[in-house]
Amino acid sequence: MQADPNQLNLRHLRAMLAIQDRRTLSAAAEAVSLSQPALTQGFAKLQAQFGHNLFHRTAGGITLTRPGEVLADRVRAAFGHLAAGLGRLPRKSGSDERLLRMTQVRALLALAGAAGYAPASREAGLSKTALHRAVGELEKDLGTGLTDRRGRGVCLNAAGRRLARGMRLALSEITAAISDLDDGAGTTLIRVGATPLSRCFLVPAAIARMAAEQPRVRFDVVEGGWGDLVEPLQDGILDMMVGGLRPVGGADAVQRPLYQDQLIIVAGQQHPLVGHGQPGAAALASYPWIVAKPNSFLRTQWEQLFQGGELPPAPIECGSVMIIGRLLTEGNFLTLLSPDQIALQVQSGLLATIGAPLRGTVRPVGLITRHGWRPSVSQRRFVELLEEIAAHRRTDLPQDPTGFPGYGRRASSP
Repeated sequence: MQADPNQLNLRHLRAMLAIQDRRTLSAAAEAVSLSQPALTQGFAKLQAQFGHNLFHRTAGGITLTRPGEVLADRVRAAFGHLAAGLGRLPRKSGSDERLLRMTQVRALLALAGAAGYAPASREAGLSKTALHRAVGELEKDLGTGLTDRRGRGVCLNAAGRRLARGMRLALSEITAAISDLDDGAGTTLIRVGATPLSRCFLVPAAIARMAAEQPRVRFDVVEGGWGDLVEPLQDGILDMMVGGLRPVGGADAVQRPLYQDQLIIVAGQQHPLVGHGQPGAAALASYPWIVAKPNSFLRTQWEQLFQGGELPPAPIECGSVMIIGRLLTEGNFLTLLSPDQIALQVQSGLLATIGAPLRGTVRPVGLITRHGWRPSVSQRRFVELLEEIAAHRRTDLPQDPTGFPGYGRRASSP
């Protein structure tokens, strides 16, 4: 049985770090304000929860075993996230991460994802009274409010959201520790944000291979654009994003290019231009187009196709590949898309590509993670699968990834 992060005692975890630093039971007990008998019982419970011997006695005192070292490394990072979350609270706050209890962490994170105490209590597995008390005691300990009322509901305010981010990232570290101790053999949840360029091929292909290799791994896939997914990534709701790369701006994100995507002109199989080579601008301008929203990459590339000439009619603006595909089969429309986005429709004979991929329309596709993210065993394997699948379609990938704005750069979150 795997350890449940929500059932762990934060004081016992902190005492484990004290053992690592000071090597005596008495010093560890003093550091966390517990008696030695209580701490001994706590250590026994901790070992039972993780299913590993975490400590052993030597002539020099109590030391951590190899599994204990693995766990301590993650736990130290977890407390670092908690401290960072508390450090972002208003200056009047007077507490630190040593006083936090796991019940308070569970309560605040449940409230972060719900519209009130009733749904949050169901999410946390706590009674409404217990959850309300845990959040109230946390606010009292910190000396600052964490919630706001909205009508009949309750939501986290800015301070609450900052603290919730630190808590969520801390739990992610502890969850990764559990996976590392089991060498990825246990049940692991991988949370992936998929942008349009990755969700038609790269992400599904990697998930399928991962499911075949490690059937106990579970996936939570969230679809959306960059703007929809980058904040959940920073908050620890997502482990990673996969899709088109772009300048990171103010995002605390690190990007790793995997391959280059290049746009293609797409039409229904019945379109008069299908099968007639590379059409000129005049031929392309004689048909109506389905275009993306203004200021988007696709819209800019479409306008550049007809640079110096009059733009053809574009009666439809649409960002849904599903709707676009249906429209292409119903009329003589043209559009610009990634080959991956319409590969299945082309194979089935519903859609067709016109001419060669367009020069100057290259977009890097890759992996986006939080700065400092340390994947678990299973998460590392999933990243490897993404890289292996992408390697078969890599073309003109720049040797220096900093050539694309935002590659590998870190900009701190506001």
